[in-house]
Amino acid sequence: MSIAPPPINNETIWLTEDRPDAGELGLCVHCGFCLNACPTYHDLGVETDSPRGRIALMRGLDNGRIEWSPRVQQHFDQCLQCRACETACPSKVPYGRLMEATRAEAFARNNWPRRQRLIWRLIMRGLFPYPRRMRLAGYGLKLYQRTGIQALVRKSGLLERLSPKLADLDVLSPVADRPFYANREAAEISASTPVRARASLITGCMMPLAYPETHRATVRVFARNGVAVDAPEAQVCCGALHAHGGDVEAARELARRNIDAITPEDGDLPNAILINAAGCGSHLKEYGHLLRNDSEYSERAAAFAARVRDVHEYLVEIGFNPPGGEIQRTVTYQDSCHLSHAQNVRSAPRDVLRSIPGLALSEMRTPDKCCGSAGIYSVVQSDISKRVLAEKMEDVLSTGAEQVCTANPGCMLQLDAGIAHYDDEGRMMPRSTHAIELLDESYRLGDAATNR
Repeated sequence: MSIAPPPINNETIWLTEDRPDAGELGLCVHCGFCLNACPTYHDLGVETDSPRGRIALMRGLDNGRIEWSPRVQQHFDQCLQCRACETACPSKVPYGRLMEATRAEAFARNNWPRRQRLIWRLIMRGLFPYPRRMRLAGYGLKLYQRTGIQALVRKSGLLERLSPKLADLDVLSPVADRPFYANREAAEISASTPVRARASLITGCMMPLAYPETHRATVRVFARNGVAVDAPEAQVCCGALHAHGGDVEAARELARRNIDAITPEDGDLPNAILINAAGCGSHLKEYGHLLRNDSEYSERAAAFAARVRDVHEYLVEIGFNPPGGEIQRTVTYQDSCHLSHAQNVRSAPRDVLRSIPGLALSEMRTPDKCCGSAGIYSVVQSDISKRVLAEKMEDVLSTGAEQVCTANPGCMLQLDAGIAHYDDEGRMMPRSTHAIELLDESYRLGDAATNR
């Protein structure tokens, strides 16, 4: 007869306090509803690259039946963390939380190659948490593009020969042709009277550089609807990319800094904390869980998270003035994974789009299927990301839309790369847009028509 292995104290298996919760692991009943929802299972066809399979690996690590190895870690690394499985799961397994906990363990074990660890320290810890350094990097990108060097490098194919990873990063780089957003700009736009609420805008690390007009549109839209918006200067990167990569200590430190900046202990709390980047919004709403064991910040983190609102979500919640300017355009809407699956915000962006006169919304077959961006996934797991994007672009182009809009900067960068590569006939506008920008455009067109 078979003899069960001796019990192993899982305290010796997991190195961090963030190890997956055994009770949450136990929620999975192996029903398989997650399989069809999972992009990596669909692409690779391997059970261990499905949510159910990865949870089985987590359980094996937890009870000591399997050991941590590069092969095991690879299955975790290949997860997009799109959380589509959470929408499909009848047992409500918090898969995103389990995956972040597992990646925190992988990060603590320091099993990455030396080069990968060095890049993480230089970029994720040495660049993203510092707005001034990010801005300098942004000016470097502007110089690279405006001098024509980028066009020359792309034409020569040099990067593809030297480093395919750098070539992928170059393709995904934003077009830096607008003035970067400065947080002080928010205070320069007065809310219409009567002022209905006061909100703080999380500007983040990438949006001010890659999509500054989205921030400007956000502030204008809310000011028009009686919401006074500020953007505190002391805020920093939200830490979403760090948490998704397993660097939870860096994510916690960034969370503390944002809590101090947005909701100081001696100040009035804003009615809402606004975010127009879906991946960041999902993470901000989980600050309470992230700092649950921090005696100084746990209560403040929970209070902070309770006030976080996606911009579309808050507009619909408070009620917004219908726009008057016509935009004669057919658009399709891509549900950002962390807005639809993690935050369960699906109808609000569509409500915003459908309020715009002349705008036609042509839905995809699977608008909530991941585009393959997933933070830095499109660079570190570029082969899978490209295949996922190819399927997404087939769906996008089948709608006949002239433009695709979404609610997350990573999605916008990924979709723009997809349009450049797959839209051979040039049927679509070369750049995607944010739904809040279309609403702002309609407001401004309506004002122009009135003032003629």
